[in-house]
Amino acid sequence: MDLLGWISIGLLAAVTGELVLPGRNPGGVGTALITGAAGALLARLVAGLVGGEEAAGFDVVSILWATLGSLALLAILRLGASVRGA
Repeated sequence: MDLLGWISIGLLAAVTGELVLPGRNPGGVGTALITGAAGALLARLVAGLVGGEEAAGFDVVSILWATLGSLALLAILRLGASVRGA
């Protein structure tokens, strides 16, 4: 899957991440969507590094990888905001 596909999955993963990790985002909806897209791209990089070639297409595995990446970055973003006091 190409870059645009992973960004699209990341946007879907961001919405899923908001449902899994409800609460206030430090930057609002726009930041959550950007975080989701970045998390999906990061997850694809990690999947490639650990040999996850099955995460190359638009399928359940890709969506799971993207959702995990999105959740990880969203949790890091919220943790950073809580430490900073925002």
